[in-house]
Amino acid sequence: MKDLGGGVFVTRVDADEWEHDEETGGLVHFLFDDGATSGGLWKPGPDTGSVVSGLELPARETIVVLEGSARIEVQDGPTLELGPGDMATMPKGAVTTWLISPDFKEIWLYS
Repeated sequence: MKDLGGGVFVTRVDADEWEHDEETGGLVHFLFDDGATSGGLWKPGPDTGSVVSGLELPARETIVVLEGSARIEVQDGPTLELGPGDMATMPKGAVTTWLISPDFKEIWLYS
């Protein structure tokens, strides 16, 4: 991420700098985080596996799938089947289980 000042940030979807995501075990690349909202890229890490379960969303999450596929099961809600180009949004507090392909990559936004 490059901070250009005045709340403007820039990065690339083929970013090289990734951090370990404690919550999911995956890898995250932040575009921005202003405390109230945040966004960036996410992909599975070497130890993530194909299932991330019991993830309670801390804010409304909106995603765009860039690569791979995901089946997202929303507890007491629908099951989403997503692939490249698909967008979805889920409410704050939703408890989700993600079944992801090894090549999955998404853009995400918490709002």
